[in-house]
Order: sequence, then structure tokens, then C-alpha cells
Amino acid sequence: MININGVSYHGNNVTIINGKVLIDGKDQTPNEKEINITVHANIDTLKVDVCQTVRVAGQVGSVSTVSGDIKIAGDVDGSVSTISGDVECGNVAGSVSTVSGDVSH
Repeated sequence: MININGVSYHGNNVTIINGKVLIDGKDQTPNEKEINITVHANIDTLKVDVCQTVRVAGQVGSVSTVSGDIKIAGDVDGSVSTISGDVECGNVAGSVSTVSGDVSH
């Protein structure tokens, strides 16, 4: 289950580009300007341009944000990257990168 600003959705791939939220290719854009994402399961791909925080309770294939903190309770099969934000996660099979932020493992 995916929670965006308090509303629940189901899907495997989440993409946020130019403020538009797409879950498995369907537009699920909230009316609010600040976006917080919580995933209560495993997810394949999470791509976000701008959000406040991304939280994943399970495992993830890959996660990337341009701006926003990333918090993953489980492991990452691929890579995690953000340009501006902190990263907290378990084991990472790929790489972890942030330009402006801290990495906690």
C-alpha cells in the first residue's frame, strides 16, 4: 500500500515529475503542494523530483529523488540517490549518493 498525504493507493511503481504523482502510470496527484510518500510494502521503483519525505517500510528495487529525504526500513536491491536530502536505509546492493545531505546506514 502507498500512502500519499494521507490517501492510500496500491501499486508497484511511483513516479513524481513536475508535481504530478503517477502510480503504475495513473495520475494520482494530490491537491496539496507538499508531498509526503509512505509505502507500507515492497516496491520496485520510486522516482520523485520533489517531495518532503519518502518512507518505505519494506524493501525497494531503486529510489531516486531530486529533492527530499529518503527513509527505507528494509534493504535496497538497486541504488538510492538524491541531490538534496538525507538518506536512511538498510543494506544497499547498488550505490547510495546525495549531493547535499547525510547518509545513515
